[in-house]
Amino acid sequence: MNDKPVLTPIHNDETAPATQKELEVDVMARTIWGEARGEGLAGMQAVAFVILNRVAVAEMAGGFWWGNTILQVCHKPYQFSCWNKFDPNFKKVISVTEEDQFFKLARQTARRAVLGFLKDNTNGATHYHERSIEPYWAKSITPVARVGRHIFYRLI
Repeated sequence: MNDKPVLTPIHNDETAPATQKELEVDVMARTIWGEARGEGLAGMQAVAFVILNRVAVAEMAGGFWWGNTILQVCHKPYQFSCWNKFDPNFKKVISVTEEDQFFKLARQTARRAVLGFLKDNTNGATHYHERSIEPYWAKSITPVARVGRHIFYRLI
């Protein structure tokens, strides 16, 4: 049996909305796990909210360059390094299962985030980076939150 997620378009039938939500939860969970599995619940929740905040910006703007849905935002090239095909985490992100305790927590966090049961601990952040690096885009911007080893910014 293949435990890997199926990342295919959803067909338009009566199961599509539920299936779409499950796919969103799965991709968000893999993004959370790939980006913040060592950050505990607060760090995982923060990554979930960066994703949701980007979707909210896209909804308000009528579309945005990073994508308009959870799936598009997570898979936008070079936005979440765990999805970059040459990143060491990529193969792990694709193959992780709920046997991994941190992935199980990431999936629970993603489900709660998608259902609206979590509070944004990033103050509306749309971007973040690890504390040990200083990306060019963050040099003149004031952080809106610090969670674990990540610094968060609201760029929009």
